[in-house]
Amino acid sequence: MISLVPNIWQMIGGFIVEYIDIDVDFTLWLSWLLMPLLITFLLPLVIVVLLYATASILYVYKLHRARLRHAYETDWKNAARNTVAAVWDAHGWIWHGYEIVGLNNIPENEPVLFVYYHGAIPIDLYYFISKVFLYNSKLIHTVADRFLFKVPGWSIISDVLKVIPGTIQTCSSILKEGNMLAISPGGVYEAQFGDCYYRLMWKKRLGFAKVALDAKVKIIPIFTRNLREAFRTVSWGRRIWLRIYAATRFPFVPIFGGFPVKLVTFVGKPISYDSSLSAEELQVKVATALEDLIKKHQKLPGSITRALLERVYQMSSDVRYEE
Repeated sequence: MISLVPNIWQMIGGFIVEYIDIDVDFTLWLSWLLMPLLITFLLPLVIVVLLYATASILYVYKLHRARLRHAYETDWKNAARNTVAAVWDAHGWIWHGYEIVGLNNIPENEPVLFVYYHGAIPIDLYYFISKVFLYNSKLIHTVADRFLFKVPGWSIISDVLKVIPGTIQTCSSILKEGNMLAISPGGVYEAQFGDCYYRLMWKKRLGFAKVALDAKVKIIPIFTRNLREAFRTVSWGRRIWLRIYAATRFPFVPIFGGFPVKLVTFVGKPISYDSSLSAEELQVKVATALEDLIKKHQKLPGSITRALLERVYQMSSDVRYEE
């Protein structure tokens, strides 16, 4: 009996080496162990994704089939814009119940500079641009941070959807040509370090004001309710992230979210061109108008739970927001 003990330990050791080799087969063994758990949660998620994709396709076909058919008879870029806009419009309607209040504040056949609050991810701007393009056939040019133009695949997006790095000269030229343009003075800094109190983080940035004065155009402030509840940046390690951003100008702060909260974009009253205003004075005037929109339409501090409940309440009671 005693002589069998070494043989038993040898058999156990051989089993461990053969089937649970830490260096070689641990990943395979762990996958086998967790497979029931993965199947349990992954398959329902796949079904949800497929249902969501199905709903998006049906929504696009129902509302935009005539526009897409007409677009495909013209140049490919116009067709592509209509298709992309229809997909984003469907995403906004299904996932966030997205709405725009105050579209009548946008003047017809007139160049306009939109100034907006920058969320952790500016998903509201994608929805806003898509809806304006689909229903008014007007493409809003946008200014993006320079780091995006180094991302593979971004060049075709910037070309077709008219996204530019944005110097004062190029922005002014776009407006003088009769186009609409959207700028966030806070930019990536506001996106990365803003919070649920929705404070503007523009510092002393005057570029947008100089553009508006040079092009002699109206400025329209826009703000989206619950934007910070859809996506947020982590609050820990703020000092470290600030130092990294100051050194690299790259958005390293982790982002989390994607919550299906209710999103409503409010379009403010146009601020007319006034040659008597300096760039500094115009910046203050626009900031005040945007802060007024935030105070009027956003409960502070923002709450993810409350924003989710607003989505349910909106769907069940068909509440309308004041302009």
